[in-house]
This record gives sequence, structure tokens and C-alpha cells, in this order.
Amino acid sequence: MLKFGAHAALVGMVLLTSAACSTAPLSGVSTPSADYQRGYQIGLEAYTYGLPLLTTDATFRTMTSVNVSQGAYGPVNQFNNVRSANTSSSTAVVAPGSTSLSSIAWLDLRDGPLVLHVPQVTGHYFVLAFIDPYTNNTVNLGTASSTAPGDYVIEGPQQRSLTLPAGTHALPVDYWRMWIIGSTQLTGPSDVAAVNAIQDQYTLTPLAKYGTVDVPTTPTPTPTNSTVTKYTPSTGLAFFDELGGQLSRFPPPTADAPALARFATVGIGPGKSPSTDTSLSAATQQGLTDAVAAGPAQIHQETQTLFAQDFDIHNGYLLGGFGTYGTNYAERAVLSQIGLGAFVAHQAIYAMSWSDSAKTPLSGSSAYVLHLTNAPPTDEGWSLTVYSLQGALMPNSLGRYSFTNTSPLTRNSDGSIDFLMQSTTPATATQQANWLPTVAGQGFEVTWRLFAPTPQSINGILDGSLWQPPTITLATAS
Repeated sequence: MLKFGAHAALVGMVLLTSAACSTAPLSGVSTPSADYQRGYQIGLEAYTYGLPLLTTDATFRTMTSVNVSQGAYGPVNQFNNVRSANTSSSTAVVAPGSTSLSSIAWLDLRDGPLVLHVPQVTGHYFVLAFIDPYTNNTVNLGTASSTAPGDYVIEGPQQRSLTLPAGTHALPVDYWRMWIIGSTQLTGPSDVAAVNAIQDQYTLTPLAKYGTVDVPTTPTPTPTNSTVTKYTPSTGLAFFDELGGQLSRFPPPTADAPALARFATVGIGPGKSPSTDTSLSAATQQGLTDAVAAGPAQIHQETQTLFAQDFDIHNGYLLGGFGTYGTNYAERAVLSQIGLGAFVAHQAIYAMSWSDSAKTPLSGSSAYVLHLTNAPPTDEGWSLTVYSLQGALMPNSLGRYSFTNTSPLTRNSDGSIDFLMQSTTPATATQQANWLPTVAGQGFEVTWRLFAPTPQSINGILDGSLWQPPTITLATAS
């Protein structure tokens, strides 16, 4: 799973043994008024609802804050490619994949449709996933979708009646801003040049210029700006002011109407600005302000709840095919913080854990064994990666960050695999072949990615009745 943005701090807090957070009002008022209580409670609901929208916008603003392409960062309406394998120093994305190279494009369709060229890709799994402002994965082109190579006209909400060039395919989207997260399989260091050649063929051309040039080119701006500016969502009442602007730019789905009606009673909604709304009492505004301050703790609690619900079902993991949330605003908010840009289940299923089978937080000062009895049922393979609690690949002398179904692993006589996770070098060469290094004294996260799970297996994986990720068991360091 690709995890983008700069908002992964909650990953480090998703531990069942951590202290329970409090959602009590922060104002210090011994007996809060009814206005305050209503502002606070509805404000917490609106914070959960709006966080993904504001997180996506902050990620957009950060990643497009430069006007020349540099890795995942770069201007809108073009692909910005990560050209080399990620390492422990890679910071453009949270929890970067070490078995693929990313191609990122932020689309702005207000000036007209764009034509996306999908090349003929052989020998590599790839996906071009479209993420909307509400973090839903609405379109997927690539291997798992059996996408034919060709030119696809990306049409915004008001662009559906245009006459398209012969040989192109209509690809309607619901918002004028969309985020394409492209991922192309990288089989090893010697494969970088081949993947770069594939990336070079992912192109975007304004429909108005389609057919006038063979390969679209982007002129180098003068002056150039290569300094990334990091953006984060606003705090205090400004959070809800900013949310009002986003809801105006990107109209919410019809199914959200009941929630928005409730939010409107405290001045939150499309085009609304609670900080300047004179119809709101001072107590209501204070409740809203305190709700934003308490919001991160609430998301922490909701993350813990999701993890706890899944722990026993999925051998100690939070497992899901995410990427579409409906009105499950809590899950959407959690994923916006620990897995922004998650794909739908038929593209990828993810399993994440931050603790061992005894519900003790994972630590590089301990050693663990993962006994994999059966390989995940997928059409395009799997990967196993360890990350720091900040979402970074863990530095180690081997430069080894993950294993895949093609890794040269040592298997037991019955075909099973014992993965080792520890900071010290295992004693034997056989053990070393299956060793994912961690860092002593640092907590870490384990993430499984199942690429294009076998269609008939998806439901069984999601409900825990079929394949299960291997239990993380504490072992004696070797």
C-alpha cells in the first residue's frame, strides 16, 4: 500500500497497551453549557468527517509546492516519477513501497479534460489508481483491471458531452481535482531502467493539444522552485472554515446529507465559516475549538478500536481492502492518517500490525518469528515490509527492507517459511536469508501487501475465513 502525506504520527500510537484517550471537553469549564456541549460533540463528529478531505488537500499543496518535478513532487497535470528504489532515507511518502516505483499525478481539470496514455506493459504488475478528494479509490487502470493500452480522456463533472478523438476512451470522474497514484512493480536493482522506461510512457496531454505532438513536453519554468513547502490542516476554528471551503470546491456525496445537516446546526458546511458566524454563541464556538484540539486523540481512539476489532479475527492485524468507505467516516479518517491513498480490495489487500500475539508493542529490542504456512492467494504476488512508527523504511547494513514472493527465501521441509524480525544478525546463514532487520530500541510496524488477490479469495481474506497473515510471535534472539 502506498501511504502518502505527512500525517503518519498516529501510526506510532496504535498500540493496544497505550493509555486510553479522553474525549472530555478541554475548556476547563466545570459545567459546560448546552451550547458548548453541542458544539463540542458535533464538532468531534465533523472533525472525523472532514479530516480526510483536509489531509488530502494538504498533501496536494505539499506535493505540488514545487514547479519542477523531483520524485513524487511536481506540478499538476503531469506525472512525477520516483526513479530509484526507496531506501530508509526516502521521505516523499509515508511507508514507501520497496518493491515498486511510484508515478504521481495531481489533476486539475478546470481548464478541460486530460488524455492519459496507458502503455503496453509486459512483465510488470502496474496500477494507475485514481483517488478523489474524499480519499475514495474510484478508478483503477492496470494489470488487475485488464486495462487495454491506449488513450483515455479524463472528463470532469461538466465535461461529459464532448466529442472525443477517434480511438480514445472516455474516463469520467466526479471531481475536477483527482490524484493518480501509479505503482509499477520493481523486481530488483537491475530492473530500475526497465521500470523507468515504463514510467516515461505514462503521460498526460490536454485534450485541446491531443494529436498535435507525439509526446507532450512541459517547458521548464523560470525561475525554478525546488523547495518543498509542507502544509498541514488548520487548527482551531480555522479547521472548520477550511473544511467549508473544501466542501464547496468538492461537493459531498448525496449519502452524506444527514451528517451535513447535523453539522450545519453548529455552522459547519459548504461555504460556511464558524469563526465569523455571528449566529453562533461564544460557547458554541469554544466547543468547536476544543473539538479540533481533541480531534487527534479521537482518531487515535478510533484507530485503536479498529485494530482491536480486527486483532482476533486476523491473527493480530488490522486487515482490509480499503479505498472506499461510504458513510464509515471513522474508518475513512483512520486510513487517511495511516494509509492515505489506499486502494480497493481487488487491487490490493493490506494487513498491518503494531504488536505481537500477546498485544505487546513491537520493539527492535526483541526478536520475532512469523510462520507463513500458506502463501497468500494472489494473482500478482505479495510483499512483507517493516517500517518505523514514523512510516520510514528501517535502516540496516543489508539495505533489506522487505521480502516478496520472488525473494530467495529458505523454506521448511513442508514448504512453509519462518520470517525473522530482529535487530541482531541471526546465527546461521539459513536464518539470515529470512531476516528482516529492525532497529534496537525502536518500535516498528509490519505490513503485508497482497497484490491483485485472487478474485474468489477476496471475501474469505477480508472476513478471516480463508488466508490469514502469520501470527507475530515473540522469540529468543539468535
